[in-house]
Amino acid sequence: MTTPRVFIIRHGETEWSLNGRHTGISDIPLTPNGEKRIRATGRALVGADRLIVPKNLAHIYVSPRKRAQRTLELLGLGCKEGDIPWDKHGDLAAVNRGEEIEAGTGAAPGKEMEKKVDGAVVGEVDERGVRAKVEVTEAVREWDYGDYEGVTSQEIREQRQKDGEGEWDIWRDGCPGGESPQQITARLDALIDDIRTRFHAHAIGKPKGSVTEPYDVLIIAHGHVLRAFAARWIRKDIADNPSLILEAGGVGTLSYEHHKLNEPAILLGGAFMSDVVEAVEGEKAKR
Repeated sequence: MTTPRVFIIRHGETEWSLNGRHTGISDIPLTPNGEKRIRATGRALVGADRLIVPKNLAHIYVSPRKRAQRTLELLGLGCKEGDIPWDKHGDLAAVNRGEEIEAGTGAAPGKEMEKKVDGAVVGEVDERGVRAKVEVTEAVREWDYGDYEGVTSQEIREQRQKDGEGEWDIWRDGCPGGESPQQITARLDALIDDIRTRFHAHAIGKPKGSVTEPYDVLIIAHGHVLRAFAARWIRKDIADNPSLILEAGGVGTLSYEHHKLNEPAILLGGAFMSDVVEAVEGEKAKR
């Protein structure tokens, strides 16, 4: 049975992520090591026989921040300059070739496109005949940290103690001068509803191989907002603290239980190469 997924990827390492400074609206670039590790992540997890299969991607949401956009450029999805709705921030990683493509079974690349949909800037990734729209959207920008922008958690604790204020919990308290948990919840719930309606509803529960339209979604964004997204995916109140960790460059998977749209779940692990292995074994058996 077909079960659509949402892949969430936090941008690669930056100087501020290394030293723990809250990075919301600031546009901090990836470090050289951050770029190197994202390239490695792409080689390991993106490809025809990997966790993230480009031909199955229906849509790609990217934060407006350059560190998220650069992360997409380095994943090896096969993006070209005309595919991404921004001026590239560096070289584009070569397409990651899985076993199927190396064997010569991939389709020929199609044409490049760029346009606007409902006011959002949209481009298209055309990976060997498969096109996943790339959309830069405020819906997945990082939590607005307000007065705490560029400040570490330790510095926040010290300042609050000096001011006679209690302990701070972003999930419960939000950020002074920035966003509240309620505001984060509202923008993420709207996005989740859109994903389920536009990309998942038509595919979920259908026999494997019967769905011709792509159905997986990729989101490239930031630590706090992606953890909040995962919590809201399973309808958890983020004010209770999701107790989730997503390191710089980390990848997570969200899906459903029992192939049902009303049973969202966090996928802790999956045998993502099983279909490829079964196909190879089937071909060997025919010889």
